[in-house]
Amino acid sequence: MLSRVARGAFRKATPSPFRTLATAAPSPLTQISTLPNGLTVATESHPHATTATVGVWIDAGSRAETDKTSGTAHFLEHMAFKGTGKRSQHQLELEVENLGAHLNAYTSREQTVYYAKSFRQDVGKSVEIISDILQGSKLEQGAIERERDVILREQEEVDKQIEEVVFDHLHAVAFQGQPLGRTILGPKENILSINRDDLSNYIKTNYKADRMVLVGTGGVDHSSLVDLASTHFGNLPVSSNPLPLGASTSPKSDFVGAEVRIRDDTMPACHIAIAVEGVGWNSPDYYPMLVMQSIMGNWDRSLGSSSLLSSKLSHIISSNNLANSFMSFSTSYSDTGLWGIYMVSENITNLDDLTHFTMKEWQRMSTSPGEGEVQRAKAQLKASLLLGLDGSTAVAEDIGRQIVTSGKRQSPKEIEAAIDAVNVGEIQRVAQKYLWDKDIAVASIGQNEGLLDYSRMRAAMASLLW
Repeated sequence: MLSRVARGAFRKATPSPFRTLATAAPSPLTQISTLPNGLTVATESHPHATTATVGVWIDAGSRAETDKTSGTAHFLEHMAFKGTGKRSQHQLELEVENLGAHLNAYTSREQTVYYAKSFRQDVGKSVEIISDILQGSKLEQGAIERERDVILREQEEVDKQIEEVVFDHLHAVAFQGQPLGRTILGPKENILSINRDDLSNYIKTNYKADRMVLVGTGGVDHSSLVDLASTHFGNLPVSSNPLPLGASTSPKSDFVGAEVRIRDDTMPACHIAIAVEGVGWNSPDYYPMLVMQSIMGNWDRSLGSSSLLSSKLSHIISSNNLANSFMSFSTSYSDTGLWGIYMVSENITNLDDLTHFTMKEWQRMSTSPGEGEVQRAKAQLKASLLLGLDGSTAVAEDIGRQIVTSGKRQSPKEIEAAIDAVNVGEIQRVAQKYLWDKDIAVASIGQNEGLLDYSRMRAAMASLLW
């Protein structure tokens, strides 16, 4: 089957923070080699696995675009499946189906990924196919014109997903006028105007060997994958100024304290996202911020489990019927991030209480986080990291994301040690550094008339008495 995940992990897969631990019990060795042209090859082999995942993680996404070319990376991902110099679209689909394989791709703000899952004996063919669609796409004008309508329909479907719309608005206000603030699909006018030269220039500018990682997991052999990489990716060009993987190639993003409110009284609820500036993947505060996110937790009224949850915020919100659900998040990029909460509430007359108690909990982290809640959050985070990786594809995503963003892969023991090192003092320190009296970005959609004005929410970030 040929399938394509168009938006993929744009926020959570995001490469999600829950994709950082390799496996539960002794982890197979992650072997890493580098070709003469700078391409990194990384594998985690399981000798008895009958299937394998191989893929290319590219250190370039929508952040590598300009205002004029916004949407190009995602458009190019679509075009990769429309035929190459060696295969027509039909031949590509038929070949993948005959292998019983799955070919997938996604575009995020900082990465583009193409990967395939197949039987171990077909790894060589999978690598060759991925190489072909990355380096040999025909980008025919007719296919480009046909794909415009497909992407516009996809945009319409995304616009129906309120959570995604809110997070796009949150990025837009938090990183105003900057690449991270743009949507991944791009504006409609760009989708209608992107041409072959735009797509070709994006490839020439960003598809460089030193910005790529070829990953293999499951039924793969490291030396064999290195040989395949030399054969199929050995001629990839190198950046004019090569940088180590993990070194940001984009200008530093500046976080802006601002808000956007879209009032729609026809909607039954108010959707709200509030965030402070978070941390990048390689920040020493990455794990303390994840633990603090875990302390805040998630909650959904429909699950009926409020009495069983350890999050103090979940008890406050559920017992006072302040919201339908909430989700804490810690989203990281190469040099910055967003740390905050997304809430949905039909109790539109008490939105001020909802934001009040939420920010009061945030500020409590600066003064009196409890030893018990920190320990529970650490245990829950480690469990989530373990449970989030099941199968060769999830492990491949973990390896690809880690190496592209940091240039290395942390072992499970290293990650567990980093989480175990977080204590009450660390939570207080990062809360005082990132939460106390800090600017916030706010995005809301729906019946938001009762939402506190921005100045009062901002003032609450510096007061426990409000």
